[in-house]
Amino acid sequence: MADLKVTYDQQADAAYIYFVDPAQAGGPGTVAFTYPCDPIDVKGMINLDFDKEGRVLGIEILDASSKLPAYLLDAAERLGA
Repeated sequence: MADLKVTYDQQADAAYIYFVDPAQAGGPGTVAFTYPCDPIDVKGMINLDFDKEGRVLGIEILDASSKLPAYLLDAAERLGA
């Protein structure tokens, strides 16, 4: 399985799972469309980021500590500290 980059901001309790290396993708400006999942259906806020060709670039997960396994957050790159 390919390595995925995961970042986590503990203060915001927000994680981001990158499917494309942000350096190769050209940075945050490459997101052409964000699809917010229905917060009622997923009991929280999860956003899917797409490029202009419709490929999924990554997933933002708010309230990440209740949505993701602890081992994933423990291994994530820490932001905002």
